[in-house]
Amino acid sequence: MASIKQNLAGQPLPDFRNSGVMLRILLGVNLLALAAALVKSQGVQDSLQHFIDMAAWVQPLLLFNLALLAVLGNSLQRAPTWIGRTLVLLLAAASAIVLSALWSHLIFADAGGGQALLRAGLLAALAAGFMLAYFALRAGALSPALVEARLQALSARIRPHFLFNSLNAVLSLIRADPRRAEAALEELADLFRVLMRDHRELVPLADELALCRQYLALEKLRLAERLHVEWDIAPNLPLDLKVPPLMVQPLLENAVYHGIEPLGDPGTIRIRLVRRADALQLDIVNPCAAGAEKPRGSHMALDNIRERLALYYDLEARLETNAVALGDGRHQYRVRILLPCRAQRR
Repeated sequence: MASIKQNLAGQPLPDFRNSGVMLRILLGVNLLALAAALVKSQGVQDSLQHFIDMAAWVQPLLLFNLALLAVLGNSLQRAPTWIGRTLVLLLAAASAIVLSALWSHLIFADAGGGQALLRAGLLAALAAGFMLAYFALRAGALSPALVEARLQALSARIRPHFLFNSLNAVLSLIRADPRRAEAALEELADLFRVLMRDHRELVPLADELALCRQYLALEKLRLAERLHVEWDIAPNLPLDLKVPPLMVQPLLENAVYHGIEPLGDPGTIRIRLVRRADALQLDIVNPCAAGAEKPRGSHMALDNIRERLALYYDLEARLETNAVALGDGRHQYRVRILLPCRAQRR
């Protein structure tokens, strides 16, 4: 069962591969170093010098620990909670002792006293304990009930909007072309079944793309030759990758209702999915009318998807929009989503 990555109550240790977690650790430890420098110093200038001296020791230690925790992350997650936390504390202490010994030997030609090394290990363990406590408190703020309730609320905002537009698409065909309207109703029934699923869990990318194809087929029945769709899916794309549900379809809906439909002329929606290293990149490009590069009606879907990406992936995912004037009165609107694309924890 796919789980929300920031749901730390279900996985007590943070995901040390997550860039958001790394950033918080970097900031937290450096704030602790700054606080220690302020306490130790007698003035602002003196405290700045103390902080610089301390940072020269803290930064290499911190970066080494972050790299090692990222490598060992899955093993720590599988271990019992108390063992994982103990190993993190021991790792911080041991690496601080080793680095202090090397630092003293290389810089001062002295192996360093035992008490100094012990003090360095203790301080590193305390800093690690402080960050683990912070993430435990953050887990309370992002408890499963609160996160799932928020995700359900966000999905509930998307679904009525989608179904309302889809029903309008069918109604527009009933009198003009009853046969096409019947086919549209069959497509809509399939879409209803998908939308009634539980949207708290991640779904395979293949399922999300299948939903998008069904939706575009429904709009194709309504718009006929005015709507063209080009798919560009890289052959190495992991279609079993778990992604948030209803992540792509609302963007295609925006492309149809705020891009193709107001033009009056035929237009093409281009959908491109590629894998770049450990990232999945999705691009959706559609033409739009002059002065409508940033349609107001699209903001609800964009804000909704951004918030859900943040709940699922923290800082590792992002959504970008870009409007481009092509000349000759033509304009394009591009939406890009970047997601982490690597083995997900079970």
